[in-house]
Amino acid sequence: MTHPFPSLTPEQKKALSDIAQKIVAEGKGILAADESVGTMGNRLKKISVENTEENRRAFRELLFTSASATATKMSDSVGGIIFFHETLYQSTKDGVLFRKLVQDQNVVVGIKVDKGTAVLAGTDGETTTQGLDGLAERCAQYKKDGADFAKWRCVLKISDPCPSSLAIMENANVLARYASICQQNGLVPIVEPEILPDGDHDLLRCQHATEKVLSAVYKALNDHHVYLEGTLLKPNMVTPGHSCTKKYTPEEIGFATVTALRRTVPAAVPGICFLSGGQSEEEASLNLDAINKCPLHKPWKLTFSYGRALQASALAAWSGKKENVKAGQQAFCKRAQINSLASRGKYAPSGDSDTSASQSLFTASYVY
Repeated sequence: MTHPFPSLTPEQKKALSDIAQKIVAEGKGILAADESVGTMGNRLKKISVENTEENRRAFRELLFTSASATATKMSDSVGGIIFFHETLYQSTKDGVLFRKLVQDQNVVVGIKVDKGTAVLAGTDGETTTQGLDGLAERCAQYKKDGADFAKWRCVLKISDPCPSSLAIMENANVLARYASICQQNGLVPIVEPEILPDGDHDLLRCQHATEKVLSAVYKALNDHHVYLEGTLLKPNMVTPGHSCTKKYTPEEIGFATVTALRRTVPAAVPGICFLSGGQSEEEASLNLDAINKCPLHKPWKLTFSYGRALQASALAAWSGKKENVKAGQQAFCKRAQINSLASRGKYAPSGDSDTSASQSLFTASYVY
């Protein structure tokens, strides 16, 4: 017998479904601009720029106003942007709130709501994610302040004993509880169970772990009565470990990824927005393109939710200099357009990628 107590009204369900569909409309993905102060500091350090609020604000203004530097609109390739708390309340140098600036471009505003990871005692350094306390109140306030979707990241890893049953179960339930709270407050939850690329495991090992994790996540989501049509999934692609000596083609990665998703993700989910997981910008685009070219049936939109893989070239081109703002915007727009093509399986590399686009963005045990 199904549960007799509906958790959402038909009107709430329609609103959530409409938001999710808008974010992953044809050719659109997500810009993950939700780096914490510390993580953004690491990015700025690489281009010799001081980690100040003004410098963080200036770079995000560069991204959000990028349409002014090209003939294309940001909304042609970006359906949603994930904000960090600080960014949601920042403005352009002319005093326009970033969230209004983005909404005026017909792009959906999202917000990172988790509070980071905590170690699970008795495991090989595995973690769960904190932030459920007070989440309902935060979600309600963020909704009032213009956000329509949220993101919560859980982190798992592959090693001899990992991912453990405890880590899989705990993270699945945390994601489900978060998703339920978000939907009660009108926010579409992005469910992100990331399996880190650290290690020397091969493609098949990653596929097996991904299937185990996603199976548990969707059981938990159903157990918690989460409305799947009003959610999005943000998983890792199925890739070999960063230290794996065997190299795989984008086609092999695409086939393994789609196979894992077909075995675990219900067709009711509107879209799957991959994280880049430390791949270079070009790698992330090529693999996304291969996923969409995979001949297996795919009932969901398969697109991107990239942070590093959408910003690396833009950061390098900008380098913290006012006179380089347009160059940074053009670099961002170029990569966003490439990923828009890749999300439709229509990316044809020209062979003229710049150095920044080909550089590995891998960071061991990556945290936001």
